[in-house]
Amino acid sequence: MKKLDEYLKIAEAAEFLGVSVGALRKWADEGRIPVRVNSANGYRLFLHEDLERFLKRTAKPAKSKRKPK
Repeated sequence: MKKLDEYLKIAEAAEFLGVSVGALRKWADEGRIPVRVNSANGYRLFLHEDLERFLKRTAKPAKSKRKPK
């Protein structure tokens, strides 16, 4: 069982990923990123390790606009 401090609330998770809360909510609803919903209050909770895995899977290096010499 995971400890509560291993989870981030949606605003914290969005900041960690560098995206808006709305984008993260949409991705969670679409199943693109794992989310747990607290049945007591409806908060969306994201495991830190899931966020790391999501970044590794989706992050791509920025393309340089300069042409190589």
